[in-house]
Amino acid sequence: EILSIMMEKVRKEKKQEEETKELSEREIEVLKLIAQEFSSEQIAEKLFISRRTVDTHRLHIFEKTKAKTIVGLIKFAIRNGLAE
Repeated sequence: EILSIMMEKVRKEKKQEEETKELSEREIEVLKLIAQEFSSEQIAEKLFISRRTVDTHRLHIFEKTKAKTIVGLIKFAIRNGLAE
C-alpha cells in the first residue's frame, strides 16, 4: 500500500515537471506573481521590464497552459506547485 502511494506521488511530480517544462523561467516568475494578485504594472516594476513585455508573457502563459481565464491559470499554478 505504501509503495502504491509513493508511486502515485512520483507520477504526479513527473507530470508537474512535464507541464511546467514548456514555460520559460521568466514565464514561471510572471505566473507566480499573477497568482499572488500582482497587476501587470506591478509585475513590470518588480521584474524591471515593460508592461507590454508582461502582457506578452501573460499571453504565452495562457497559450502554453491552455487556460482560458485567470482562474484557470491559478488552478494550473496550484496544481504544479507554483502557488499556494
